[in-house]
This record gives sequence, C-alpha cells and structure tokens, in this order.
Amino acid sequence: MTTAAAATESDVAETVECWCCATAYEESDLVRLGSHPEVAVCLACAHYLHLQARGREDARRPSPTSRVRDQLRAARRLVIRRGWQHNRVVGAPLRWLGRHLP
Repeated sequence: MTTAAAATESDVAETVECWCCATAYEESDLVRLGSHPEVAVCLACAHYLHLQARGREDARRPSPTSRVRDQLRAARRLVIRRGWQHNRVVGAPLRWLGRHLP
C-alpha cells in the first residue's frame, strides 16, 4: 500500500456543532463554558453573546459611557436593518468600524 492511502478516522478533524447557531466547527474554532464543557459556542456567537451581556450590564448601571454605547448599538441596528453593511461604497468601512467599536 502507498503512503497516499485513504485517511483514517483519527486523521479527520472531528467537527462539533455550535449550541447557538447549530453550525459545525472544528474544536479549535469553539469556546467551551467552564462548568459545562458540553456547551460549545463558535467565536462569532461568543462575540455576539459578549455584546448582549455588555448591553445588559449597561442597562443595570446607566452612565455617560453606557449611554454612548447604547447610541452605538442603536446605530448598528439601523445599519443592519437597512442593509447598509452590504453596500459597495459604505459597506467595507461600516464593517471595519463595527469590529472596532464596543
């Protein structure tokens, strides 16, 4: 038999389903919860959950900074609702800005 034989099961990377979006990912692309290692969340969903948690924290403790973040979240919802992130002219800058804002 040659070295180009078919890959065995141990050679194939096992995929795990994200508990949030139900998409299959490799283990290296997932975040596990500390006390519940059976829960696996992809990186995109983990970022989304972080944004949701920050919004809840801001709602509990209003401050000038939290009000600014609320305005940024409202602007982000408007952009997504209108689909501006897919626009050829302003889409790329909006996506870049969205990655760098809280």
